[in-house]
Amino acid sequence: MRIVIALGGNALLRRDDPMTTEVQRRNIAIAAEAIAPLAAEHSIVVVHGNGPQVGLLSLQAESYTGAEPYPLDVLDAGTQGMIGYLIQQELRSLLPPEQQVATLLTMIVVDPDDPAFASPTKFVGPVYAREAADALAADKGWAFRQDGAASRRVVPSPEPCRILEITPIAWLLERGAVVICAGGGGIPTMYPSSGRGSLVGVEAVIDKDLTSELLARDVNADLFLMATDVDGVYLDWGRPEQRRLDQVTPEELAGYEFAAGSMGPKVKAATRFTTKTGRRAAIGSLADIAGIVAGKAGTNVVTQGTPEGATASPDEAWHTKEDPVQTGKAGKAGS
Repeated sequence: MRIVIALGGNALLRRDDPMTTEVQRRNIAIAAEAIAPLAAEHSIVVVHGNGPQVGLLSLQAESYTGAEPYPLDVLDAGTQGMIGYLIQQELRSLLPPEQQVATLLTMIVVDPDDPAFASPTKFVGPVYAREAADALAADKGWAFRQDGAASRRVVPSPEPCRILEITPIAWLLERGAVVICAGGGGIPTMYPSSGRGSLVGVEAVIDKDLTSELLARDVNADLFLMATDVDGVYLDWGRPEQRRLDQVTPEELAGYEFAAGSMGPKVKAATRFTTKTGRRAAIGSLADIAGIVAGKAGTNVVTQGTPEGATASPDEAWHTKEDPVQTGKAGKAGS
């Protein structure tokens, strides 16, 4: 079975963890211990987040007075290499010597006409006092929004359209390698509006779960698994009556609302994958990863009438822009 595993932030930095290499390596070792046994029986692709790391690099840049900060696409590339290296090293220490593990810098093409560019929403980098934020907005054209008592930069979060390195990713998988790619949602890139000329980096953040979903379709994955810090998708989260969804269809999920800043993107990605391919998507805890693969843990999103753990033929209409996720009206849910 081919499995795409998207690691949430808990695999790298838990809440309130100090952002040190030692702490990240310790947390990544836990993730590697969960993933390594799967590589003996399955073809594995790993995607990871990078939000805290990009934020840290932005803070470090602030300490150099007069230095021009790196653009987001360059920071994405740097964190893909940094985090990918740690995951790759920890996996290699657990796998047989002949098992290959490779990390690929991964560029994701976005549409310059994506409506997200007209409405930046994704917080990035450090917080600023109002006066400093106004000065940066005037100097660099950055957009800012209130984040607590301070101001913080916001950037667009466009949809992923195409994975440029999908051919080498597929080539490595066909030869039995564990592949680490598309970290942080990938490096946002676009062609000029004319469609010709060199690629250019984009000051944007692509949602990791949506990129992972596109990747799962591109590599013909049998299972798309999002590992996070909760054991599944809950209805009435945080209330006495909260309950976890064990097996659910995309149509059922469309009847609920999920928090945009937490479980919402995961539910959207899982729904999209199962709707477009007929195959299983799952959301659950990293500690339960073996049970999730077996279909016995987490929240499993399946097509109507598809038995738990079963798969169906993938949909031919890949890479379309329609979003099957509807606005829920039956109730609210959170993560």
